[in-house]
Amino acid sequence: MRRQIRAVYDDDTVTVYQTYSPAIAVPAVRAGRFVPPFKLDRMTWIKPSFLWMMYRCGWAAKPGQEHVLAVSITRAGFEWALANAALSHYERGLHPDRVTWQRELKRAPTRVQWDPERDLRLRELPYRSLQLGLGGAAVPLYADEWTTAITDVTGLVPEIRGYLDDNDETRAAALLPPERPYPLPEPIAARINAG
Repeated sequence: MRRQIRAVYDDDTVTVYQTYSPAIAVPAVRAGRFVPPFKLDRMTWIKPSFLWMMYRCGWAAKPGQEHVLAVSITRAGFEWALANAALSHYERGLHPDRVTWQRELKRAPTRVQWDPERDLRLRELPYRSLQLGLGGAAVPLYADEWTTAITDVTGLVPEIRGYLDDNDETRAAALLPPERPYPLPEPIAARINAG
């Protein structure tokens, strides 16, 4: 599959990743949900792929992205976000025309973006991974209703990097979260162009 959601999930929840500065991450972990200074009026991006998150935050080394959070959210909320999403880019054959796509994008509370998945060395893989942008009505739902737990997994990052620096990819890979293909309902898969 060229576009597939791979995630840690169970019957009720799915884990997504975000990175933040200590000012946002520490209060969120303490409260078990997002609290100020987290802003409900800004778009926030969640990623089910741990390695894509490592690529994005430079192994938690980029300013403002020093804390890696594993956010457990309800599958119902996750699927609502996907079912109400617009693709972040125009796709010929999927959208009737650019104007229709732009109208959808402006109205949708969420956005789906497909980016190349990454391997342990953060090299591009030949298939794509999900980024899900939450905006508008979706952000308070995410912060106040969907989130069931927030765990700071930053300590895992240097441990994995240490094994990679020692060229021990087997031990590094053994520490990765056990992500597997997420079973998307067919109408949602069609809407977000998964597959």
